[in-house]
Amino acid sequence: MPSRKKPRRKRDSFKNGKVKIVDLFCGIGGLTHGLVLEGFEVVAGVDNDKSCKYAFEKNNGARFISKDIKRFTAKELKNLFRGASVRILVGCAPCQPYSSLGRRRLSKKRARERWYPLYRFMKLIKSVKPEIVSMENVPDLSNTQKYAVFGKFVETLKELEYAVAVRTVDASRYGVPQKRQRLVLLASRLGNISLIAETHTEKSRKTVRDAIKALPHLKEGSVDPTDPLHRASALSDTNKKRIAATPKNGGSAKSWATDLIPKCYRKKSGKSYMVTVYRRMRWSDPAPTMTTHCTTLETGRFGHPRQNRAVSLREAAIFQSFPKNYVFGEENEIGITRTAKHIGNAVPVLLGRAIGRSLKRHLREHA
Repeated sequence: MPSRKKPRRKRDSFKNGKVKIVDLFCGIGGLTHGLVLEGFEVVAGVDNDKSCKYAFEKNNGARFISKDIKRFTAKELKNLFRGASVRILVGCAPCQPYSSLGRRRLSKKRARERWYPLYRFMKLIKSVKPEIVSMENVPDLSNTQKYAVFGKFVETLKELEYAVAVRTVDASRYGVPQKRQRLVLLASRLGNISLIAETHTEKSRKTVRDAIKALPHLKEGSVDPTDPLHRASALSDTNKKRIAATPKNGGSAKSWATDLIPKCYRKKSGKSYMVTVYRRMRWSDPAPTMTTHCTTLETGRFGHPRQNRAVSLREAAIFQSFPKNYVFGEENEIGITRTAKHIGNAVPVLLGRAIGRSLKRHLREHA
């Protein structure tokens, strides 16, 4: 079983004293953990999913506030920041309204409801005016022709005299063994701010082989006896035949016999899915983007490169760069569906560390 030691916190010091961070939409703490590992004090995380509380608090030594952002007030935020000379507000507003899967034509009223988390984030910034703000989200959000809310968000920050930097990055360029395109916004009232340079090149990126090759062999539907997180979803008899028929190391459903192909994919409109679902990962590439269904064979490119199963929770956590000792729940609380959701929704820890290093550099220059 993984060690449950808390991360070592080597506190950094800055010229103007105490720095405090609050993480909105914190989930189980991927971003928070990256910041903690860089020496920051995250005083609290806020999220409306109370099932995230155990993992967030167990691993980060920070308070979890189980509350919808609609009910989290500026007064509460100010109280959390009490005593700090530099206040940093970070967060990743739920991205479904902005993702390609969540995009559809909406009425103005319905759009406002779905984008409320980002509007509320904006309102809290206007009320509290923290010295620094950071937001991580899906890249498409920056397309202001589709999403005027993001343009308004940036415009509001500038009106409040923040210097703003927006950049779309691939998390694999910061050591995450996963291709994950993300938008990172940094804003500061102290001076110009920017994300640190990429730490990995195309050739030096961590691959699936680097990340998971050493893990014990695992059958579908089973759990490793020494690691409760190394568990794989069970497969139906048909899906067992499908994965067995999928060539190792990057193979797809294009190699299947016709009787294995779902009827909906036999149509012309479904042919594009033949290379995007039921597919195996490649050893020599970073993993594909982990989603909330990352342990389900039929929802993406989540097949193990060699073993006849989808990736395990442990493998998904590694692809999200969670350290081995990160605790996701009590042993009897680790369920495939809930834990996969927690992992898929998280900010990769190493991307969180890159943001943390960017904040440290900025504070040393301006605080």
